[in-house]
Amino acid sequence: MIALTVNGESRRTAATSIAQLVRELELDPAKVAVEHNGTIAPRSELEKHALAEGDTLEIVHFVGGGQADDTWSVAGRTFKSRLIVGTGKYKDFEQNAAALEASGAEIVTVAVRRVNVSDPKAPMLTDYIDPKKTTYLPNTAGCFTADDAIRTLRLAREAGGWDLVKLEVLGEAKTLYPDMRETLKATEVLAKEGFLPMVYCVDDPIAAKQLEEAGAVAIMPLGAPIGSGLGIQNQVTIRLIVEGASVPVLVDAGVGTASDAAVAMELGCDGVLMNTAIAEAKDPIRMARAMKLAVEAGRDAYLAGRMGRRRYADPSSPLAGLI
Repeated sequence: MIALTVNGESRRTAATSIAQLVRELELDPAKVAVEHNGTIAPRSELEKHALAEGDTLEIVHFVGGGQADDTWSVAGRTFKSRLIVGTGKYKDFEQNAAALEASGAEIVTVAVRRVNVSDPKAPMLTDYIDPKKTTYLPNTAGCFTADDAIRTLRLAREAGGWDLVKLEVLGEAKTLYPDMRETLKATEVLAKEGFLPMVYCVDDPIAAKQLEEAGAVAIMPLGAPIGSGLGIQNQVTIRLIVEGASVPVLVDAGVGTASDAAVAMELGCDGVLMNTAIAEAKDPIRMARAMKLAVEAGRDAYLAGRMGRRRYADPSSPLAGLI
């Protein structure tokens, strides 16, 4: 037995040639390319290339491009799913957990609320959604001042050690629009305290840039009022925010159905956050699955590059040569 490094991992083998090693890995030597100690080994000579103790090999093959490796990162943390879902409005924790699984989301937003001291053994979200397997994103839903939001997130960090958080500071209860003055103030304080705030904001490119400069690790402009289901009302400003940002941009609020999620992704957003659109659907589990597919489809469409818009018709088949 000899020790090798194969694709960055240590491995012991009794193989004496590259071809034998490839077959040991249950691969076809005719369908891979191999770099042996920094030199490409011609495929026709893999049977002849002897292996020795300490050799380093890179073995590659062709895979489908796009979605499988299309990850995104925020504050140095990488995720495969571009869908973030909430944990409110479900009929129970079981339904919430099932919707999360159907959505494929890796991040869930969680509100910080007082423990029910009269029933301390009541079921808790962590009993159904494991924070070791799913990233919890504590948020400040319901906070109307910077001080309340900061206090809430300090408690959240103490409770679970979370520093990646979602900040929202609301202006008033009717529209649930963000108070940008208080939001900016809270962002600056939280960033100085070591938090990594993903920030809910108005769909304003100037405000988005100010938040980024204040320490926001992600910008989360609303598509429409929270819980309205109206879809993205101003695609122009969302696109401008995406173009001007150097941190991830995720549409937060207003999504009503799968086509809304696809539109957000087609605009170039890094992701979409939603709660009510799934939780209040007649079939939340099926809607969660639809949202997963819509986010993936919208992302693929964005990467593919849509056709240009024309004022008049342009036939797919040539008109010349008609019978």
